[in-house]
Amino acid sequence: MGIEENKEEKSEGQILSEKLFNDKKNSWDSFSSESIDALHQFAEAYKQFIDRGKTEREFTALSAEVLGNAGFLDLDGGTEDPLCPGARVYQVNRGKALIAAVIGKKSISGGVNIIGAHVDSPRIDLKANPLYEEADFALLDTQYYGGIKNYQWTAIPLAVHGVVIRKDGKMVQVCLGENEEDPVFTITDLLPHLAREQMQKKASEMITGEDLNILAGSKPFKDSKAKDKVKLNLLNILHEQYGMVEQDFNSAELEFVPAFKARDLGFDRSMIGAYGHDDRCCAYPALRAVLDIATGEPPEKTVVCVLTDKEETGSAGNTGAQSRFFENFIASLLLKTEKKESDSAFRLALSGSAMLSADVNSAFDPNYDGFWDKKNASYCGKGMVLSKHSGGSGKSGGSDANAEFCGKVQSILTRNEVPWQTGDLGKVDKGGGGTIAKFVANLGVEVLDSGVAVLSMHAPFEVISKADLYAAYEGYKAFFREA
Repeated sequence: MGIEENKEEKSEGQILSEKLFNDKKNSWDSFSSESIDALHQFAEAYKQFIDRGKTEREFTALSAEVLGNAGFLDLDGGTEDPLCPGARVYQVNRGKALIAAVIGKKSISGGVNIIGAHVDSPRIDLKANPLYEEADFALLDTQYYGGIKNYQWTAIPLAVHGVVIRKDGKMVQVCLGENEEDPVFTITDLLPHLAREQMQKKASEMITGEDLNILAGSKPFKDSKAKDKVKLNLLNILHEQYGMVEQDFNSAELEFVPAFKARDLGFDRSMIGAYGHDDRCCAYPALRAVLDIATGEPPEKTVVCVLTDKEETGSAGNTGAQSRFFENFIASLLLKTEKKESDSAFRLALSGSAMLSADVNSAFDPNYDGFWDKKNASYCGKGMVLSKHSGGSGKSGGSDANAEFCGKVQSILTRNEVPWQTGDLGKVDKGGGGTIAKFVANLGVEVLDSGVAVLSMHAPFEVISKADLYAAYEGYKAFFREA
């Protein structure tokens, strides 16, 4: 005799609530067991990638390597003309920014589908003349890059990444502090026993920018007649290892970043803690999405992945989103696919294009719940975030997508069963922020901000949900195919 299931019929109100309410479920409940397996595999690949690409140069070089291995041709290295549907191309801008594309079946004159992210993150840079000796320590003077809380960067292990252009013109790559056998560096802090006065200061004044000095050495050069013997010993080490002299600091790009690796976070391993989630947790899914599009049939519209530099300082400069790099790339595609050089064809291509500005949003943090409007906050684990507008103080300085395009993107994600949510950066009068969206929107492109919710944004150790990371990847693929 079977046991009858006690199924309670839904009330009219329950049925109506399900139809009308906008209740977002936790993304983990939306994924099948197969998708969750794929999700964890994707997260592992992401962790390995960002551990190897902690700076804009490294992320760009690694992206170019992956694209080359996947059959993408360097636009600067010579490609066959015309580029036919399915052709794969990329271009690197001064080693710090990159654009990749898969040519579609339709004319580029009618527009392309774009996902744009940035690959720079807040960090500590060296000044042009950084090295000095004080109290038998060798110290390095710095300038922070991007918006940071200075005090978060003290008393943690740091690694140095970058390049040095020597007097002889040779470029030398530097990466020290990432391997277990490497030395690391740090910025010291005042012990609590003596910090009574320091602790009375505002957080913004506890550690000033000029206090962010890197501790780099303490061993003197063995010569009683030499001056600044600790500084001399450090320069001697740099000369032996890299062929450097002190003047070479003047043209170097040496960046100090946290020395720890990306790690699973939580007993359930549902999150990832790492340096540089902003904005590599969007850049990596965008890169993977364009690689996946390249493996199938040519897309209907050409798809373009844009990875820029300098977003954390306003996107200015010749590698930032305000440069002509993106425009020049689209113009090159027009020339190589349709032999079109006219400005009108170029402008029409831009006005017919659609873009997701792939950047992170601030995740609601229950430890600081007074800074968010809970109804309009983004949450870890509830899918990729869509932000209609950026900016602050009355949407000033940001981009504001129109209703039609918002509706179109939401429909694409829903149709493809991609978990998504909407989210603002915080309460209206609490602050705000910008992305690269406005610079592309100024060209006539339809743009909507989208990305991953991040806890502890701009800290040396940021946190994201693996489910949101994977949702962004699935969402970017769907947008490339259907926008």
